[in-house]
Amino acid sequence: MPRTRGEELLLARISAAAGRAHLGRRLATYPVTAYRPRTGPFRAVRRLPGLVRPGRPAGRPNARLDLYEHGLTVAVKGRIHIVRYATTSVFRHRARPRRAPLAGPTAPAGTAVPCAAAPAVVHTLTDVERKRLVLYGGPVDGDPEDGGPADGGARAWERELERAVVRAQLPGALAALDRGERVVFGDVWMTRERVGSGAGCGTPWAQVQGIGGKDGFLVLTGVSGRQYRLGPVMPRIPNVFLFRTLAEHCRREGAD
Repeated sequence: MPRTRGEELLLARISAAAGRAHLGRRLATYPVTAYRPRTGPFRAVRRLPGLVRPGRPAGRPNARLDLYEHGLTVAVKGRIHIVRYATTSVFRHRARPRRAPLAGPTAPAGTAVPCAAAPAVVHTLTDVERKRLVLYGGPVDGDPEDGGPADGGARAWERELERAVVRAQLPGALAALDRGERVVFGDVWMTRERVGSGAGCGTPWAQVQGIGGKDGFLVLTGVSGRQYRLGPVMPRIPNVFLFRTLAEHCRREGAD
């Protein structure tokens, strides 16, 4: 289907913005639901369940997402937002739709039941202006760490976003560890020797059997089999997928 005049003008603006930001070649385009929050990332994502209606996806897409080699653009409400993979912080949150009123003559007034719609994975990103941008990935079955059936290509762009951020930021993080520096993910940190959170002294990698997710938290399993939570809930940890990649790298080295 040929593009409209408005679509042509929007594409020209997106291409010009991506060119000025040196994002490289365009790789893919997706319709998404997006908005600019006025609060912190953890509180902002609580607005998204309100977009979900029983029996259908969360609202209609109101934005255009373009993925490039070195970043992405989001066109929403007449503005073009630029995100660089090498500098962005991504916070993930699993949002469940709001409860919906029961239908039918037997339902008491005001009675509500959980909505049957699947939970959604929401991404809050920081753009080149260090402002937050929320992208709604659409309903997803299963745990977001496992990856579930896609809705409208949502899982495709979510996976590519996370892979791209890891590709862009992993070399610098590894170099920092090699220099003996501490790499920080919000309240969670790691060095070549240890992993920990807050002001604690941390756990030597040689004593770490694995780090995974459980009940919304990062959970460290020691070689003894004992488990304990590492840091705050995962939605408060930036680039948690990069942390887990680094953690596995350091854990393997510590086991050698």
